[in-house]
Amino acid sequence: MAAKSKRRKIRMAPYDSADYLKTEEDIKNYLETVFEEPMDRQMLIHTLGVVARARGMMKLSKETGITRAGLYKALSPDGNPSFETVTKIVGAFGMRLSAQAA
Repeated sequence: MAAKSKRRKIRMAPYDSADYLKTEEDIKNYLETVFEEPMDRQMLIHTLGVVARARGMMKLSKETGITRAGLYKALSPDGNPSFETVTKIVGAFGMRLSAQAA
């Protein structure tokens, strides 16, 4: 009879990019880098959510006039933020959206 191997369960903390965005410069560089690549709706929502968590949802709520619950809903994986919401959030990050030839 074969001996049973004992497996240890390894517990790992979930990875969150927001934990590494410590300064406004970090956030600016993160957004610029992500926006350089082709992006779909889900990636945009994810990116805005990462930065929102890094800066703090309450602070973002005050800056945008959108409730904290509204931000969490809009920036969730199933969220569907309006263009107005996206522009308010991006503006609160000190950035602006612009068009660029491909």
